[in-house]
Amino acid sequence: MTLKVVVKEPVYDFARRLAPEPRRAIKKALKGLRQEKGDIRALEQALSGYYRLRIGKFRLIFRYADAAAIEAIFIEERSMVYEVFESEFLARLKS
Repeated sequence: MTLKVVVKEPVYDFARRLAPEPRRAIKKALKGLRQEKGDIRALEQALSGYYRLRIGKFRLIFRYADAAAIEAIFIEERSMVYEVFESEFLARLKS
């Protein structure tokens, strides 16, 4: 089953700042995400309902918008992605 992947602005902004090689890896991973391919894990606790896709040293945070679509919401380096997403991005979604 092929899903539609909706890429949000923070993901575009992050990818634009990268060198061509990591940018290509992210683009390839997003194409694979349409068929739910890749190292995907469900997040827990405060981030329940969200998933992560491992792309080398980066982690893409996404959620299933409905039965036919995935929203790619946030991406950052592994060392800080969960803290930044939980503290800043989720706070914006709640307000």
